Amino acid sequence: MKHILARLFPAQFDNVFRGNKIALWVFYPITAVTLWRSQHHMLAADGGAQSIATIPLDSYPDGASATIIAIFAQWGLIQLLLGMLMLLAAVRYKSMVPLLWLVLLIEWTGRGLVGQFKSIETISTAPGQMGNIVIPIIALAMLVLSLWPEKKAD
Repeated sequence: MKHILARLFPAQFDNVFRGNKIALWVFYPITAVTLWRSQHHMLAADGGAQSIATIPLDSYPDGASATIIAIFAQWGLIQLLLGMLMLLAAVRYKSMVPLLWLVLLIEWTGRGLVGQFKSIETISTAPGQMGNIVIPIIALAMLVLSLWPEKKAD
């Protein structure tokens, strides 16, 4: 257990990834998607609320629509910060990858659980709803693999 915690919370971050390389290779596209999502939520006219999440903004009063768009843009900023940390880990501090898999697992699982209690009106199934199911499974598997030492060649 102490060994796992040391991999998850190293005393010092370095650029050495000590887990199974699959967890590192899957981390790269997840990082790219996180960065893309962030900029779209911040820069799209509707914040992605209607164009992606299928929230029927045009059926709401202007003030309500503007509030939803602003919240989506603010969420995009949070995604950008997470994505930048992920990019930093991918490029410079690979020993952070297990910790960031844990963060992704908590974030996606938590968002899915919150969505169960605080539902959002949508016209169809938003991609995030599917992600709330798929990404935690992937994140959990990658977390385990990232903590699992890769076998050394003899």
